[in-house]
Amino acid sequence: MTADTGSGAVRELLLVVALAAAGVLLALIVVFTPWHATPDGAAPAGPVELRSPTGPTDGTAG
Repeated sequence: MTADTGSGAVRELLLVVALAAAGVLLALIVVFTPWHATPDGAAPAGPVELRSPTGPTDGTAG
C-alpha cells in the first residue's frame, strides 16, 4: 500500500509540473503574439488620443 502512495504522489507532482509548463507556454504565446493589425486592409493600431472635456475653464460649474 505504501508503494501505491509514492507512485501516486509522483504522478500528481508530474501533473502539476505539466500544467504549470502549459500555463507558462500559453502566457508566452499571448505576450509575444503580435496584436496589431495586419496589412490586409485593416486599420493599424494606434495610441489613444486624450482630450480634455469642453466647457468653462474658470472653475465654475455650469
